[in-house]
Amino acid sequence: MANKEIQLFAPAFDVDGCLAEIRVCLERGWTGIGFKTVEFENKFAEYIGAPYCHFLNSNSNGIHLIFEMLKHLNRWDDGDEVISTAITFVSTNHSILHAGLTPVFADVGSSLCVTLEEIRRKVTPRTRAVIFVAIGGNAGELPEIAEWCRANGLVLVLDAAHAAGSRLDGRHLSSYADYSVFSFQAVKNLPTADSGLITVRTEEENALVRQLSWCGISKDTFSRSQGSYKWMYSVDEVGFKYNGNSIMAAIALVELGRLDDGNRRRRQLAALYRDALGDIGGLHYIAHRNEGESSRHLIQFVAEGRNELIEFLADRGVGTGVHYRSNARYPMYAHNQVPFANDVDGRIISLPCHLKLADDDVTHVVDAIKAFYRQS
Repeated sequence: MANKEIQLFAPAFDVDGCLAEIRVCLERGWTGIGFKTVEFENKFAEYIGAPYCHFLNSNSNGIHLIFEMLKHLNRWDDGDEVISTAITFVSTNHSILHAGLTPVFADVGSSLCVTLEEIRRKVTPRTRAVIFVAIGGNAGELPEIAEWCRANGLVLVLDAAHAAGSRLDGRHLSSYADYSVFSFQAVKNLPTADSGLITVRTEEENALVRQLSWCGISKDTFSRSQGSYKWMYSVDEVGFKYNGNSIMAAIALVELGRLDDGNRRRRQLAALYRDALGDIGGLHYIAHRNEGESSRHLIQFVAEGRNELIEFLADRGVGTGVHYRSNARYPMYAHNQVPFANDVDGRIISLPCHLKLADDDVTHVVDAIKAFYRQS
C-alpha cells in the first residue's frame, strides 16, 4: 500500500473571509477586547440560545473562571469538591485545582462520558458541582445528570470543548447545563488560533466574569473608550488576564457561519468509518447518543492491539490520536479510583476527522486498518 499522508486533525479556514474580517480590525486600529468580541458574543448567544456569553482566550481559562465565579458568589471553601472525569484533556481538571477546588473523578461508561450512577457514588457533603465533558460531542447521559443535579442542588458545568454545534433532540447541549465552556482552539470544529467562550445566566454573573477576566478591573479598555474619564476605573478583585481579542473573534465570526455544515460533514465521515469497519472483530465503534446531531469532533473506536495499530497506521502515513489517557495516571490525580477509565484508555483510538478529509482518504484509512487485523 502506497504511503499517503493523512492527518488526524487539519483546520479548514475560510481564508478570504477571515482575512476580510481581520482587515476591518487592523484598519480600525482595534485588535483587543472590543467591537468584534462583542459582535461574536451576541451572535453566539443567539446561536445557542444563551442569555450571556463572554469571549475568552481559551477553554481552560474559561473553566477556571467559571469556578472562581461560583466560589465567589456561593461562598464555597477551598477544597470543596467538583465531580469530574478522568477521560478528558488534563486542563479540565487542572482548572478545577487552580480555583482551589478538588476534582473527584466519577468513572465513565462505554460512551466515555461520566454516568449518573457513577456520579451518585462519588457525592459527599463537600460536593458543590459536576462538570460533564461532552467528549467528541457526545451527549451521553447529560439530560439525566442535569435533572439529578437540579434535584440535588448541585451546579452543572458543561465542558463543551468538543461540542460547538452539538445538539440532542434539537437543543444545543449547553441548554442542559447551568454553565458551559467552549473551545475555539485551532483544530476544534469552530477554529481560531486559540480562544474560548463561557455562558452565564445573570447580569451579576456576567459583570463579575468580565471583571475577573480583565485583571479585576471594573471597566475594560473598550468600555472606557466610549466616554470621558477613560482613566477612571476601580480594581475590586484580584483577577486574571483571560480576555479574548478582536482578531480571534473576527475569525470566529466567519467560522460560526460554517459550523453546522462542517458538523454535518463530520457526521458523514463517522458513518463511513462505522459502516466500513463494523465487521472487524478487533474494533468497537463508540456511538454517540446524539449520533444524528453530534458535532463529531472525534471519531473513536475501542481497538484491541491499539498501540500496535497506531504504529502500523503511522508507517502508512495515517495520523491517529488517543483521547485521552486517564488523568488518574498522573500523580496529582492518582488517588482517584476509576477502573473502567484506566482500562479503556489503553484501547481507545481516534481516527482522522476533519473537513479536508475526502471519502477516498477514509477508504485509505479503512484499508490500512483491515490490513492490520488480517495480519494480526
